[in-house]
Amino acid sequence: MSSHTPGHGLHTYTLSDFDFDLPEDLIAQEPAAERTASRLLDGTGAQPVDRIFKDLPSLLRRGDLLVFNNTRVIKARLFGQKATGGAVEALVERVLPGHEVLAHMRASKSPKVGSTVRFADAFDAEVIARTGPDGGMFHLRFSGDPLALLDAHGHVPLPPYITHADTADDERRYQTVFAKHPGAVAAPTAALHFDDALLQQLADQGVDRAEVTLHVGAGTFQPVRTDNLAEHKMHSEWFEVPEATVQAIRRTRAAGGRVVVVGTTTLRALESAALGAAPADILQAGSRDTDIFITPGFELKVVDVLITNFHLPKSTLMMLVSALAGYEHIRALYAHAIAQRYRFFSYGDAMLIQRAPR
Repeated sequence: MSSHTPGHGLHTYTLSDFDFDLPEDLIAQEPAAERTASRLLDGTGAQPVDRIFKDLPSLLRRGDLLVFNNTRVIKARLFGQKATGGAVEALVERVLPGHEVLAHMRASKSPKVGSTVRFADAFDAEVIARTGPDGGMFHLRFSGDPLALLDAHGHVPLPPYITHADTADDERRYQTVFAKHPGAVAAPTAALHFDDALLQQLADQGVDRAEVTLHVGAGTFQPVRTDNLAEHKMHSEWFEVPEATVQAIRRTRAAGGRVVVVGTTTLRALESAALGAAPADILQAGSRDTDIFITPGFELKVVDVLITNFHLPKSTLMMLVSALAGYEHIRALYAHAIAQRYRFFSYGDAMLIQRAPR
């Protein structure tokens, strides 16, 4: 971990402040044998406490509200070939109306606009346009319903740091037990630790539950490349916060309970919904795209407690958790996690942190 201690205020933090050395063998390649058997670093107090995820009910109380992201991971990775025979790998980032998708494509030579790519030796996709920043994304039209074709012929889009090819076990475990609305190309990983039995135990204890939908994009794995954080262009993701969730948060606040958010994607959705809300409303129901960039100095309005996994060095998610719990506290927790050999990233262990006092 860096020994540099920046001053307070947004302008004093640079990219290197969010770097740390992670032994490669701490990057989890497989999930824990059982979802709730992952470790849980309790960072809600001054000193870290090592726990197991199934201890979570003892850390929550009646009247708390757990908010989950109910997005469903689609089998977004496709392999195919151009008409010339060259190999192509695609990662579908977003499904659009009219059998169209936006996708990242890897090939020795990029497919040209107007050409056709054959995927999985099963269906064709026409290249309509190049789009996105620097034309790095491809706008494709599939020959049938994209969700059905991906389900039949796609692969689980495991993150780049997981080195094995996807298996039937990944199809089950790289998905939350309550996944509902298809559209994510990465799992909301903090929620992977919950199984039905733990959810029932929390409900029986009087912990309420609400949901949002945010379709996680591949941009979640993109490192920040500019040392000046203000110059970073954040990726955009679609989210929806239902009116029922707004009402649940309002009730929880009124009764003195805590809003306990499961995962950074859920936090992004809620804090995005709070940006457009009148002060009396806390947050506003509805759906739209968000490119919210949460760094130290950002004033969080909704979230009291966060359950999250351990994140990549120099990532926007390292900045987000530092904005919530405090920069120095997060660095201390990460140093503890590395020393105690916690497992990192998507299939890794979890951490419980709370909003630092204002």
